[in-house]
Amino acid sequence: MERKSNLYNLTVTAVISALLAVIAPYSLPIGPVGITLCTLILYLAPYLLGWQHATLATFVYIMLGLIGLPVFTNFEGGLGKLAGPTGGYILGYIPLVLIAGLFIHFFPRQRVLQLLGMVLATAVLYTFGTAWFCVLTGKGLLPALSVCVIPFLPGDLAKICFALALGPILLKRLCQAGLYPNTPRAHA
Repeated sequence: MERKSNLYNLTVTAVISALLAVIAPYSLPIGPVGITLCTLILYLAPYLLGWQHATLATFVYIMLGLIGLPVFTNFEGGLGKLAGPTGGYILGYIPLVLIAGLFIHFFPRQRVLQLLGMVLATAVLYTFGTAWFCVLTGKGLLPALSVCVIPFLPGDLAKICFALALGPILLKRLCQAGLYPNTPRAHA
């Protein structure tokens, strides 16, 4: 059973990292930060992997971009993108998936608390990314919020709702099929 567990974790971690790498370059540019489906994948990943492996998948995705693969928005990669004005949002994916994943793990049947966890995780992402953006661009908080946060609120709320609806169904199906090895709490 442990071999099956390791195979599942390795495979799905790689798939989530690859999915992020394929989806992120295609963005809808609405300002300095483009709209992508990355956060949707990050909200769903803890349901599929548990919080530890979802965080690992996110880290692997960021490392792929760091070494220069064009996996970030607009097919960019490298240290320059991560150190640039929008790099804080990319690095903020790690606490986003970690916080959301912990709420999903510790409150497996409580959708309201999972919603709260995803909203909190998104607030941390926005805070980290916006602070980074302000420091690197010299823009004030209100101008930064107007281009880096406010336009994304409706879409991120929709992604959270979609993940809250689909994630538990995926998890239940994986558990029923005997494929989900990660956590005893997930379907306790």
